[in-house]
Amino acid sequence: MRRYVLPYLWPVIAGVLLAVLILLALPEELPNPFSSSPTQAPAPLVSSVPTAVEPVPNRPEPEIHQAAPLSRHQGPVSYSRAVEQAAPAVVNIYSSRIVERDQHPLMSDPFFQQFFNSQGDDATTHQRMLSSLGSGVIVSEDGYVLTNHHVINGADEIQVALRDGRETLAEVIGTDPESDLAVLRIALDDLPVIELTDSADVAVGDVALAIGNPFGVGQTVTMGIISATGRNHLGLNAYEDFIQTDAAINPGNSGGALVNPEGALVGINTAIFSRSGGSQGIGFAIPANLAHSILDELVTQGRVIRGWLGIEAQALSRELAASFGLQTPQGVIVAGVVSGGPAAQAGLEPGDVLLAVDGQPILDARSTMSEIASIPPGTSLPLTIVRSGERMEMTLEVGERPLPAIPINENISGQRDS
Repeated sequence: MRRYVLPYLWPVIAGVLLAVLILLALPEELPNPFSSSPTQAPAPLVSSVPTAVEPVPNRPEPEIHQAAPLSRHQGPVSYSRAVEQAAPAVVNIYSSRIVERDQHPLMSDPFFQQFFNSQGDDATTHQRMLSSLGSGVIVSEDGYVLTNHHVINGADEIQVALRDGRETLAEVIGTDPESDLAVLRIALDDLPVIELTDSADVAVGDVALAIGNPFGVGQTVTMGIISATGRNHLGLNAYEDFIQTDAAINPGNSGGALVNPEGALVGINTAIFSRSGGSQGIGFAIPANLAHSILDELVTQGRVIRGWLGIEAQALSRELAASFGLQTPQGVIVAGVVSGGPAAQAGLEPGDVLLAVDGQPILDARSTMSEIASIPPGTSLPLTIVRSGERMEMTLEVGERPLPAIPINENISGQRDS
């Protein structure tokens, strides 16, 4: 009997041993039937609670020149007057920083150093200068200049060149990476200043002029129209409310002015959507109203103060909504709660579904985040949630949003133009 069983027993034993070896060597390659992959990964809003508040600078709000409402009765045949009005206030920005130069691996060998290094060990440290080019807009006689955060990010020195030939070094007053805006200050007299329009009155179809220094060729003006307003979900900034235009915007235009036919500032040129790296008729500008509010906060507070709940939010798909017993995918899932944050202190838990904020239903997670950001910290905010299938009401105290722990993604659906 044993003679007939042994030929079948050895293959079984060999197969079991082989399976054990595969499990030990490649556990991550095998499917796990007990885990479920979410339809969308949670997007952490923040990762830490602010521990200290920087002193508030003692600076008044900049005095801004407000432009009159745009007249749309009849279009001009030339925009030279608008350019003459706005272009002197648009500046070129040259930012530079020093970085360590990559060294050949052989240069770390003492044998080769004796042939190439005759000045001692200090000569093995090489540095190089990196420079970038962008634009900016003078918005106050006090010397305040609006530009993009990514134009001056990490710069050791920032030089500003005016259209009239004057050049000077600039001081960084403050930056806001989450809106990609920065405020500089230059110390010059008799500065040309641009007027700011009410960007809430901008209409699709309005003529728009983009002024900047594309590719470093010198100040350039391009014309188009306002293609859309309120553009978001582009993956460029944490807070997005872009004006879209088909006026040509190219590398070097970042931080420059988008103006109306009367020369008033409509927005700050920021990014383009392009597959080739050049202008393809889809450019984005930060509205003048948003730029004005951030300018005031950076000058007077040294930072932008935003409301914050302290949660990690995940979009609610139809499948997830059905699993929570909801008929429509309205609201967001609380995927995580920041320890010590406002939501944790109020008792919000991971797995809760946030349906409404201050009585307003959540139809879009990003829009709701922007609305919460505009609420002053310390405000009591009513929330409507669903927990374990039961609808609940709770109130939390809005906190102050800390600075992001990771850089803002700058190249998802669009790209920076400098």
